[in-house]
Amino acid sequence: MSARRLAKLFGTFHNISYYAPEMKAFADLGLPEYWRAYMAYRSAPMGIVPPSVVEATFYNFSPSHVQAGIPSAWSTTNPAEVLALRDRAIAAALHRGLGDAPDVHQIAEAADLALPPILACEAGARPLFAAHRELAVPEDPIMRLWFACTLWREHRGDGHNIALAAAEIDGIECHVLLAAKGVGTKEIIGTIRGWSSSAWDQAQQRLVTRGLVTETGTFTDAGEALRSQIEAHTDQLAGAPRTLLGADTERVLELLEPLVGQLIGSGAVPGRWPPPKVPA
Repeated sequence: MSARRLAKLFGTFHNISYYAPEMKAFADLGLPEYWRAYMAYRSAPMGIVPPSVVEATFYNFSPSHVQAGIPSAWSTTNPAEVLALRDRAIAAALHRGLGDAPDVHQIAEAADLALPPILACEAGARPLFAAHRELAVPEDPIMRLWFACTLWREHRGDGHNIALAAAEIDGIECHVLLAAKGVGTKEIIGTIRGWSSSAWDQAQQRLVTRGLVTETGTFTDAGEALRSQIEAHTDQLAGAPRTLLGADTERVLELLEPLVGQLIGSGAVPGRWPPPKVPA
């Protein structure tokens, strides 16, 4: 399905902002801890907002994980500095990951095809997408493509949170369902998203009570069906930019697939989530 292929490609290209070693430069702004830096640069487009707003927007991080990064990050730096460093680090990581001589014309073509449809989309109920869309479009073709991929990723991500909430699946229960699907484990996802073992066990028990998972954390038929419904709802909510992209979809796929393949092959980004190595 082109919807899932697009989402995978846009998301993986965007993900260099999380996994590249260049992101360690945030130590220069007084943010040496990975997750504290992550909370700052991911939420920076929204400006300085309370931890509760970041928690609600990100949806699937533990409150304590968010509170460890926000608002303390803003005692050492500010959103403008964070965004400027983020963009410099990502640009360096992309140039490294794509090699010395990327085809700038194809990169520019991909960006110029992907940007107009996503910029034209309504932002209702999509806070991260709306905040990122307010940022200036980069002039550098590589960063312009990253910006386009980021908008597509945040539009779908915000929509996925809407689908989860509509299904009455909270920010930790969604991870229990992922693990039931075979995507990650309690230990790995708990570390990445900051959830304790006891919080995970309580969430799993709530899903057991609803008949969605078994006592051992595997899917029931009802749980598997609900997870499929959530993904279908996410696809539906992400439909507007795909409709606007229209006949250019195949060309964007054709342009993005080798670029993403090169980033994965160079080790600049992992090819799956959760990553084989948890950032530290």
